[in-house]
Amino acid sequence: MSPEVVAAIIAGSVGILTLAGTVAAQILGFRSTRADTERQIKATHGDTADTLRQHREQFEKTLEAQRDQLRQTLGEQSTQTLNERFATAAGQLGSDKPAAVRLAGVYAMAGLADDWKANRQTCVDVLCGYLRLPYETDPGNDAPMPQMLAFLADREVRHTVIRVITAHLVAGAKIPWQGLNFDFTGTVFDAGSFGEAIFSGGTVNFSFATFWGGLIDFRSAKFSGATVDFGFARFAGGEVCFSSAEFSGGTVSFGNAVFSAGGIDFTSAKFAGSEVYFNSAQFSGAAVNFSNATFSGGLPCFTKRSGFTGGVYFDSAQFSSGIVDFGNAVFSPGPVDFSFAKFAGATVNFGHVPIDGSGGKVTVGSLAASFGLPVGDAKFSGGTIDFSNAADWSHPPTFPWANTPAPGVMLPHSADQS
Repeated sequence: MSPEVVAAIIAGSVGILTLAGTVAAQILGFRSTRADTERQIKATHGDTADTLRQHREQFEKTLEAQRDQLRQTLGEQSTQTLNERFATAAGQLGSDKPAAVRLAGVYAMAGLADDWKANRQTCVDVLCGYLRLPYETDPGNDAPMPQMLAFLADREVRHTVIRVITAHLVAGAKIPWQGLNFDFTGTVFDAGSFGEAIFSGGTVNFSFATFWGGLIDFRSAKFSGATVDFGFARFAGGEVCFSSAEFSGGTVSFGNAVFSAGGIDFTSAKFAGSEVYFNSAQFSGAAVNFSNATFSGGLPCFTKRSGFTGGVYFDSAQFSSGIVDFGNAVFSPGPVDFSFAKFAGATVNFGHVPIDGSGGKVTVGSLAASFGLPVGDAKFSGGTIDFSNAADWSHPPTFPWANTPAPGVMLPHSADQS
């Protein structure tokens, strides 16, 4: 290699080493400068990450406080608005308001009940209270036209209240009112529908109500947990329909109710778990129909001197399980028909059978007492109680006689009354 080439290589290497040294010195100087800067910042402001974290925490606290204040403000404004809506709707329901205004009040109060869960019961109480107001029934075709128009307008408002309530009690209601309390004490019903309503909780009070004229419809309603009271109600005209209704839980009482006119229809009703009481009810003129009803559980009771003086029909009814008690009921003039009924498993009690001298008869008195039923005998003082065409007599009722039926009681031929 020539001396010139060697000299060139040496000169290039020295240049590279010089450049590398310069770069290294600059890097070290930069790092030193950055470290000095960070130390100065830290000395002046503290650790940057800690500072940012503290600022963030403070910001979040401030933001949450603002949110709380906003929520409180909105809540106060919402409550004020709801209260104003309540006052407006209640005012529209005043008896001095035209029917159109009262109709608007019904829908306004129902809408408020949907929107105001905390006071939904209060809104429902107002609607039920409207129905409890004194109500003049149909003045008749001979009434002056202004009086007739006023009656028709008032009736439409009342029927609208019933429709609105029922719409919130059926399956699939957008905002259900099931489980609330409904107080219809003393209400006069001259038609209206609770069809397919579900009474699954709360208390529903029809005590002392009067069912007069038209059709009052409980068709396919479900009584599955509520306490429903028809005590001392008067069924005085028209038709009250419980056909295909299901009594599967809770308590339903018709105690001391008076069925004096019209028709009460329990056709195809299912008594499968509820305690249903007709204690001291009087069936005195209305046709009461339990045709094709199914008794498969629960405790339907016609005890404590329920009076059967009108037509009561249990034809094609099925008594398959549970206890149905007629102890202490009084059967006086008027037909009671069990044609084609099936006594296939239920304990149907008309009284306890006396034990004969040979011990061949048995008593159900102790059985009735074990279920809390009064140990008493039904009274047969006239009329016709017809079991002669029963479709199934494999588990016959228990009667308060050993051999000879009471007058007017017709049993299947050669029936074993034990």
